[in-house]
Amino acid sequence: MTGNKTHIDIASEDDAPDLSTPYWMEKFAQAKVQRGRPKAAVTKVSTTIRLDPEVLAAFKASGPGWQGRINEALRKAAGLH
Repeated sequence: MTGNKTHIDIASEDDAPDLSTPYWMEKFAQAKVQRGRPKAAVTKVSTTIRLDPEVLAAFKASGPGWQGRINEALRKAAGLH
């Protein structure tokens, strides 16, 4: 099936720089690695909480951001606002 096909290299040497040169090696060594989104100044803690199904359904029914709304409700209940 692939016996008659030949590989055609459409990239020429002018298409990309030689990344093994000292110039590029130095650039790569100095580059700051950034993965994912930036860390927030105040991070949240992942936990498990058990809620009544009706409470959870009510928050989810109000659309995206339901976890943040639960967090705000708990902050108010704890007197943190």
